Amino acid sequence: MAVRSFDDVAAGETFGPTTVHVGRDTLVAYANASGDQNPIHQDEEFARSVGLPDVIAHGMWTMGAAGAVLEEWVGDGGRVLEFGTRFTSMVVVPRDGADLEVSGTVKSLDEQARRATVELTVTADGTKALGRCLAVVALA
Repeated sequence: MAVRSFDDVAAGETFGPTTVHVGRDTLVAYANASGDQNPIHQDEEFARSVGLPDVIAHGMWTMGAAGAVLEEWVGDGGRVLEFGTRFTSMVVVPRDGADLEVSGTVKSLDEQARRATVELTVTADGTKALGRCLAVVALA
């Protein structure tokens, strides 16, 4: 994919929404890769025993899924210079999985540095999963 050019981006521009599906197999793979084996992410019975409605996605997986959508938009993950968020709600993952909806808005442009500040909106089941999700990307 081509790297997005500064000349082709405008403040206020939006992208998405993009749907990212998460299944329980994804949670197991993420747990194995990250070392986060907390049973609230894999064991339905355990998750319910501690008051959760079902297993939940790892917060960092959710952030990474949003980052993957940003990477696709900018054209190269190495161009993501800053990326931060607040975790605002759990992503509940029932047996048949869950969908994240990720969209973005270019909040501002820095012409001299050829950078854009992008705000991502990430929801699951109609609820905002990430808040104040901002990234700075370098454009070609």
